[in-house]
Amino acid sequence: LSWASHPGLPTDTAAALLASGPDGEMLWLDVTHRPGQAPWVQLMGRYLLPPCKQRWHTCATFLPQEGLLVCGDRRGSLLLFPCSSSSRWVAESTSIVNGVTDSIVEDSSNELELHKDALPLESPLSVLFGLHGKTGVTSVTIHRGYIYSTGRDGVYRQLRLQDQQLEVLQKHRPCKGLQWIEELHFTSDGDLLVLGFHADNFVVWSSRTSAIIHCIPCGGGHRSWSYCSSPLAEAFAFIKSGDVMLYHREAKPCEQQVLLASLHGREITCVRRLGAVEVPGQATVNVFVTGSEDTTTCVLVLSENSRAAVPLARLSDHISSVRTLAFAMGPGDEGFGDEGLSALLFSAGGRAQIECYRLLCSGDTAAQSAVACQVMHVASHRLDKHWEQKKNRHKLVKMDPETRYMSLSVVPGTSTKQLPTPWKFLAAACSDGSVRIFGLLEAAQKLVLVAESFHHQRCVLKVEAFLHTWAGGERHLLCSAATDGSIAFWDITGSIMDAADALHQAEGEMQPLALEAPLVTVMAHSCGVNSLHIHETPEGWYLVASGSDDGSIHVCLLEVALGRGEAMAGTCLQVLERVSRPCAHAAHVTGIRVLRPDLLLSASVDQRLTLWNRCPGELVPLSTTFFHVPDLAELDCWEVVEAGGELRYYCVLCGQGLEMLCGTASSKPPPQEAPQ
Repeated sequence: LSWASHPGLPTDTAAALLASGPDGEMLWLDVTHRPGQAPWVQLMGRYLLPPCKQRWHTCATFLPQEGLLVCGDRRGSLLLFPCSSSSRWVAESTSIVNGVTDSIVEDSSNELELHKDALPLESPLSVLFGLHGKTGVTSVTIHRGYIYSTGRDGVYRQLRLQDQQLEVLQKHRPCKGLQWIEELHFTSDGDLLVLGFHADNFVVWSSRTSAIIHCIPCGGGHRSWSYCSSPLAEAFAFIKSGDVMLYHREAKPCEQQVLLASLHGREITCVRRLGAVEVPGQATVNVFVTGSEDTTTCVLVLSENSRAAVPLARLSDHISSVRTLAFAMGPGDEGFGDEGLSALLFSAGGRAQIECYRLLCSGDTAAQSAVACQVMHVASHRLDKHWEQKKNRHKLVKMDPETRYMSLSVVPGTSTKQLPTPWKFLAAACSDGSVRIFGLLEAAQKLVLVAESFHHQRCVLKVEAFLHTWAGGERHLLCSAATDGSIAFWDITGSIMDAADALHQAEGEMQPLALEAPLVTVMAHSCGVNSLHIHETPEGWYLVASGSDDGSIHVCLLEVALGRGEAMAGTCLQVLERVSRPCAHAAHVTGIRVLRPDLLLSASVDQRLTLWNRCPGELVPLSTTFFHVPDLAELDCWEVVEAGGELRYYCVLCGQGLEMLCGTASSKPPPQEAPQ
């Protein structure tokens, strides 16, 4: 049995009662309290739960506008039933029982059976089988048009209704150890409270502060309990050893004030700018995504005017640290104005895990951050998951469980007419010495390993994909850098075409192909390459800038030469120029960007941000700025044309914190003898 508030009925005197019976049949009864009389009960609908060992529902709620019923069952599934047809049938069948009334009271069991047999038995419109594992769904809640479900798997999920089908947007893990989640409470001040049990304690966890605000010893979750909170007081009642226990606490003024809220619990390892969102009546705000050692990814806005970082969404699907981020944006993936920003976000890191999301950001003046962000989980991939599916795996040596993805890069230009299906491809640098290529089919929510190579034979730190186009076609090229200071250049066009054909024929399943050997390998540094960036020049050449552990900067100019004849002829890379600057920084160079062919920006753990002028045969420092973020992990840059036509360069740095800087650069390089 479970109760649910039904729209259209007075909440103080009426409610909907859902009762599960034999053979998976669930009844919907409207019960009205009448003072001094027996309750008035009306049978509204009959529903059939899907077959399973423990075939009964555990919670339910109504979607009033759609005329639907969402419920969770003991098997951990979420079910969607129609309720408008049953309501119409009841309304049209007034006086069907004995020609007098369609209501029943407590002694009219025979009339209930007659009425029950006359109602149709509804099957679910949508089933998400075992969404919360085998331990069951504990609650279903509706908030601002979204569906939230909780379970005893330590996860609560956000869902939406799409064409009368339940679609999971994302899942959240509140805190470590809280495996038994019972309910969600949305407060009036915008906080989300997660109620659950940790060992023998009742726990209330705040999503705003990411901290436990109440921990009450009660003996565990196998008992009846109730929790109520208001701005004035909070109460928790439960039954223990046959006694009713009550905890009550009045609200007290908080003696602590948060001066600056943290974005992450540990070091920020990566940052990417998603784009700018126009807010009506306000200044443009920038949207960023950060990843951290605390295993979470954060979507946030950083306003230049308010100088405040406001989180929009937190993603907690990773089981280890998040090391790298990448976006897929292009025609059809990015829009402005009313549509806002749309992009595919890839995050990867420890335990060889990749997660993919669809981000939708738009201006919303009602929100605290002035930006509304919707996150939809698209796909995920883990190497050890595929290992568990192998046959006779006990006879083989298992893959390294500590494999980490060090860098990601989306292969541009793969959603073109050359490919039979709209697959997107992703390159990954791996700590086990491999360069891997993955294919994503967003519609089918599939992320598949399609090709790999162990050419480097050591940890690969960075990877960058770029597209070379000419009148006769295009070539997909890849650059990878390893811990020995080498930078390898690959032509992956053939591998991507072969993978797309294999995926199309095998319906999304294939064995990984072997990448061809690199075209050119350049020994750029004496040790690991920590930063890498590629910039195309107006002449169609490519500037490849890199920074190393030894504090040096290396820049090489490449020309892509194609074999004569057809587009599929062999590709040849020629190194036109190489420039190296030893000891450019006093520590690891962890960020580098080519702003334009004659201008470079580098950042280091020595907390110096240096602007360089690229001259024939040398790099000349133009200016140096000290920033405040210790242990710099990454740098991202973009340019903005101001209202007066002035070009400004912006950069964001992450490490033990987050910092954004902006500056200008002359359109003409200054004389070498008088650097600015």
